Amino acid sequence: MLADIVMRVYRVDHPQKPLEDKKDIDSFKVFVSDVGLLCAKQDIVAEDVIYLSKELDDFKGGLTGNFVCRQLMANEYTSYYWNSERGAEVDFLIQKAGEVIPIEVKSAENTKAKSLNVYINKFKPEYAIKLSTKNFGFEDNKKTVPLYAAFCI
Repeated sequence: MLADIVMRVYRVDHPQKPLEDKKDIDSFKVFVSDVGLLCAKQDIVAEDVIYLSKELDDFKGGLTGNFVCRQLMANEYTSYYWNSERGAEVDFLIQKAGEVIPIEVKSAENTKAKSLNVYINKFKPEYAIKLSTKNFGFEDNKKTVPLYAAFCI
């Protein structure tokens, strides 16, 4: 039962294929697979999300990360994350067509992805994905995908 509610995303130090062999089983993030239950636990109602209530400000990043994690899981991706010794962190890594693809999730108005740039400069992926409130786009090997379209990944 708990496995149906909780999703674990493991840290990967050296993101090379295959990711499963590189995961750190002692370092992981826990996500709730049902975003509705997560909102209920935090007393968030639909109007808070629709009208971007100020009460949502402190929780928006976690809620968005949970949503994206669930979408990746629904598309049968196993998700991982990466962080550097200096604190840069990429929210998700997935493996698609044999390539490791970094995914950065931005829930705020500021969509600069410094950590994603650190990852790109270090590991040189074929491309990266940034999910945000911005429209579809492609620039500097970064695909920009609106949050509502996370299921398209």
